[in-house]
Amino acid sequence: MKKAATIRDVAARAGVSVSVVSRVLNDTGPVAPAKRAQVLEAIEELGYRPKAAARQLSQERPDTIGLLLADLANPFFARLADRVVAEARSRELQVVLMTTQEDPHLEEQALRTLLDRSVGGVIGTPTGHNVEHWEKLAKLEMPVVFVDRAIEGLDQVDVVSIENVESAATATGHLLDRGHRRIGLVPGPLDTTTGIERVRGYERALAERGVARDDRLVRPVPFRGESGADVMAQMLALDEPPTAVVVANTAQVRVVLRMLAQGRVSIPDDLSLVVFDDNPWTDLIQPPLTAVRQPIDMLALHSVDLVHARMRQKLPPSPRRVRVAAEFLERSSTAEPRTG
Repeated sequence: MKKAATIRDVAARAGVSVSVVSRVLNDTGPVAPAKRAQVLEAIEELGYRPKAAARQLSQERPDTIGLLLADLANPFFARLADRVVAEARSRELQVVLMTTQEDPHLEEQALRTLLDRSVGGVIGTPTGHNVEHWEKLAKLEMPVVFVDRAIEGLDQVDVVSIENVESAATATGHLLDRGHRRIGLVPGPLDTTTGIERVRGYERALAERGVARDDRLVRPVPFRGESGADVMAQMLALDEPPTAVVVANTAQVRVVLRMLAQGRVSIPDDLSLVVFDDNPWTDLIQPPLTAVRQPIDMLALHSVDLVHARMRQKLPPSPRRVRVAAEFLERSSTAEPRTG
């Protein structure tokens, strides 16, 4: 890991004494505005963090990782957090858990907090924004592992995810093989890699069977909120509504199901349904839901393994891309389209 900047480095960069830097940091005495600006600029350029520097000087071995997840109200991320903590504990690592609630501003604040807390590495689910802040961590040689999602163009970061393209293609192909040609897709936002890749998988399955894409049937929605109900209603109101839908946005599954129940849409008689992810209740409701089960245990295992190895400098510098296969579970929520 790159040696953390010290207060002496800041003083040298700013062209002032160590005592001046100390007064700026602790607000313990007067400093001319111009000199204060020089010190603050040097701190920013060097990525100086007092606690990180203190840890470096004491040679304390980092034993804490930051876990920055999107939304613990989403069962997928709640279970992922639980498994990451378990994997970390087995390696005698502590976890500082923070959430972004899919808000780039909260993500920026959380990244600053994790730096100030001097964590040894970060496992994160990025919002797709704040690229410069994630880049800063990488430039400081802070071990970072993206889990579930990545940021396109940020190639120096390790990534652990499921095979999103393959999983969406399998789900769509399953419906096509049963005779459906009007298939809706409700993915996540298209500024996330999961949203982009699941649309690609859907398109691939259609293209392989010679079915044209209808843009009215592809409705990306945010992970938070209840937009899934609105887009589902809009698709069903089309002159040629879908006979099947893939809900590839895990956070919107319950919202869509509630809307269909309220609208008395019978599954699978009126509409076949495939969902991401396999929650504990998806095989208990009637009918049990055909689902793409994401291997949360494996996502947690690989993420902690990678950040742990990076913290101990046991891996070559080239980034790792780990893609884990998801499991397709056929149940009773899909059938051939009803004729007439």
